[in-house]
Amino acid sequence: MLRELTALTRREFLKLARNPQAIFTSLLLPLLYLLLFGQGFNINPAGFAPPGTPPAVVQGIVLSYFRGAPNYYSYFAAGMVGFVAVTSTLFIGANVIFDKLFGIFKRTRGTPAPSAAVFGSRLIAGAAQPILLAFFVLGLALLFAHIPGLSGLHTTASIGVLGAAEIVLAIVLLSLMFATIFLTIGILLDVPQIYFAVVNLINLPVLLTSDALYPWGSMPLWLRNASQFNPISLAVNVLRETLFGASYYPYGPGVYLLGLFTWTAVLVGIAILLVRRALRPIE
Repeated sequence: MLRELTALTRREFLKLARNPQAIFTSLLLPLLYLLLFGQGFNINPAGFAPPGTPPAVVQGIVLSYFRGAPNYYSYFAAGMVGFVAVTSTLFIGANVIFDKLFGIFKRTRGTPAPSAAVFGSRLIAGAAQPILLAFFVLGLALLFAHIPGLSGLHTTASIGVLGAAEIVLAIVLLSLMFATIFLTIGILLDVPQIYFAVVNLINLPVLLTSDALYPWGSMPLWLRNASQFNPISLAVNVLRETLFGASYYPYGPGVYLLGLFTWTAVLVGIAILLVRRALRPIE
């Protein structure tokens, strides 16, 4: 199986490399978010403080509002990492459906390669793209901090080897989880319109109940409580706690990673069962 998995994975990466338009588009979207959305909505809650408020109190308001981040853009940039890791996986399942329509997927399944290799190759290639995009966003936001006239990501905590490893693990788990979900939906469905309807039914509620983009201080209590169990929030909390310190978080990064790993393990397990059943007739 390893030989087939390697060959099919290589083919998936070659398909991506031969489509520079898709690469450009995938890079352009997070760039626009960082340049336009983040710069335009750089909220400053210190402006709501009464005149004459001591600077230390004002700083405390800002840190509490953004859970330790020094400003909204830093808070937003860390959230964008999780946002991109999810949204860039949306088309993984759609590619499977289009391959079905053109007969490509059927020919692939007709080869001696087992269904696990067919599924695994697309999952590896599909998860690699959001992982790379997430680090692209993180690096770009850090770069913006050194460009005059632009807001950027300012870290206020020292990041060691352990912290860097926690960030990498959070991004990998989040990307793998949503790549698995959308790939499985693409294998189960045959109509693109139904696929995008189902994906949006999953994608939008999950994104909007996370604290990836919402300022923590502006969220009502019920949404704060709900977001604590959201996998995007779990991943983003690991990033923010590592980048800005743990003062405004009830748990350490390890607890959030454990929750994220649990989400990933459960959903990947369900996906494997569904894919086995969907691909069983041709085996």
